[in-house]
Amino acid sequence: MLEEYKSYLEEAKTNRKRYKKKAQTFKKLKDKDLDNLMHEAHDEAFNCIDCLQCANCCKTTGPLFTQKDIERIAKHLRIKPGEFIENYLKRDEDDDYVLQSTPCTFLGADNYCSIYEVRPKACAEYPHTDMRNQKRILHLTLKNAEMCPAVALSLKRLIETV
Repeated sequence: MLEEYKSYLEEAKTNRKRYKKKAQTFKKLKDKDLDNLMHEAHDEAFNCIDCLQCANCCKTTGPLFTQKDIERIAKHLRIKPGEFIENYLKRDEDDDYVLQSTPCTFLGADNYCSIYEVRPKACAEYPHTDMRNQKRILHLTLKNAEMCPAVALSLKRLIETV
């Protein structure tokens, strides 16, 4: 990971309490206004951040796999869904399917995903800063800011704006 990206994560960790407190003021904004501000910050952040230079999300956490994800990926790999589950997944404490281990089995040394075109929905939507109804996921955004430099930068820009 680039040093610049590490510094964004460190800043988010260092400012965890301040960011959490500031997030309370975001809840006072209209839903649409917060969404627009976060989406602008998201776009700015992803103009600076190259996920292929990082892949921290793939290296440190695993997504939840829905039944649709399992069927789609298994078909892509030309194996049966049961075999995919047996080879790659386990049940977590919430009884959801997750990867057996991290980093992600499908992450290459070049940080490319070998199943990118059929990746799980959770991966496709990550880091969620471009989704609607940001108020509902502020807790997740605060958590993700310590894992994803793009979220850290988005949150920093949002805090500077509001």
